[in-house]
Amino acid sequence: MIAKTREIDDVLNLTKYLPTIKYTKPKRIYIAVTNARCAKAEVYVKPGDKVKIGTVLGKRDGGYFEQNMHSTVSGTVLGLVKKFHRSGKLHEFIEIENDFKDERVDTIYERSEEEIAQYTREDFTRIVKENALVGLGGSSFPTYVKFQTTDPIDYILIDGIECEPYLTTDHRIMLERPELIMQGIKYALQAFGAKKAFICIKKKYDDVYDVLTATAARFPELPIEVKRVGNYYPQGYEIEMIRSCLGIKIPYGARPSNYGIITLNVSTAVGLYRAVKFNDPVIERNFTLTGDGIKHPSNIRIRIGTPLSDLIELCGGYVDDEPKVLIMGGPMMGANLLRDDAVCTKTCTSCICLQEKKVEEENCIRCASCVYSCPAGLQPVNIMNAVKAGDKDALVKLRVKDCILCGMCTYTCTSKINLAEYLTKGKRLVK
Repeated sequence: MIAKTREIDDVLNLTKYLPTIKYTKPKRIYIAVTNARCAKAEVYVKPGDKVKIGTVLGKRDGGYFEQNMHSTVSGTVLGLVKKFHRSGKLHEFIEIENDFKDERVDTIYERSEEEIAQYTREDFTRIVKENALVGLGGSSFPTYVKFQTTDPIDYILIDGIECEPYLTTDHRIMLERPELIMQGIKYALQAFGAKKAFICIKKKYDDVYDVLTATAARFPELPIEVKRVGNYYPQGYEIEMIRSCLGIKIPYGARPSNYGIITLNVSTAVGLYRAVKFNDPVIERNFTLTGDGIKHPSNIRIRIGTPLSDLIELCGGYVDDEPKVLIMGGPMMGANLLRDDAVCTKTCTSCICLQEKKVEEENCIRCASCVYSCPAGLQPVNIMNAVKAGDKDALVKLRVKDCILCGMCTYTCTSKINLAEYLTKGKRLVK
């Protein structure tokens, strides 16, 4: 049984032991004009304009927040084009041709530690906002909004759990750049005046634990503890992580800050360090391209806006000409892509390329597996029936908005019903 478990673990972690390679000079990059959180935007550049790394291309409007768009290469703006977004939908993108000079704007510069030591939370908030830092674990939630809280903060939880199968983006960054994570935590502790920070990782990852604890020892002045939590899914769910780490149960819909807690992803912590230390927006990120449909699964350091097709070519292409399933993100919460003409945006952690396998959906047998497995305590089949009937009132009563789209209902369904798809539709109906 142990050997079988290890075999499955190896299949689902094809890139776990592979060092990160670099692909930071794409011929063209594409910056999304709008996204799932920002339906409106203003573009400041036009075709023919010359830009540098860090040039502000425009501003997105999310209603209660705003977000700058930055160029991640130096070169020439070609115009606006339609490309597939991480959500699997067509969006408008700003296309920029790379001149490979990597010229940076003058506003990117190194700050001294003495200067940073004088910063208040308002200073950190301004810097994070100007550099458009968001949740790089995939949430895309604007980080500066978290920094605006007026709640007293006791604990900062750094999410290094990465609980979905196949994904090793955060795993590799914790092994390869732990000192940058510590520096980001240092600034977060200062900004919030927090008592302590916990880096949450899976219990089974001894390699990560050893590296992080050894690195934390080099920062004895910082109250940082590496905390081992469960190996199960969805342990990375914010509420579940807080419960496992601190024993605090937060009601669904409540803000962790109300309980004295701020959560950040490990990659977001690195982004915070670069924003504060160098006034640098998120120009690059770690990305995992994996699955049994790709020749050479890899961990890659990429420029934001890199075409997925470039990375597939870098990894040797597809293993054969048979149909493939492309999932942008994890297999549980990711979005299915219709083709590889997609763009790796700021919050794209990975793409999984799998050999297509036909699955036939059967009738529900009322086994309640979906109910037992739902971390939000919902009734997925009843929500599915309400979606089919177009009954918005029933969807509200069934608390469809509380769904975190973790995919557990689909995964555990004995009848192979794609319940997560119905819950997604239900959330849209009552939005």
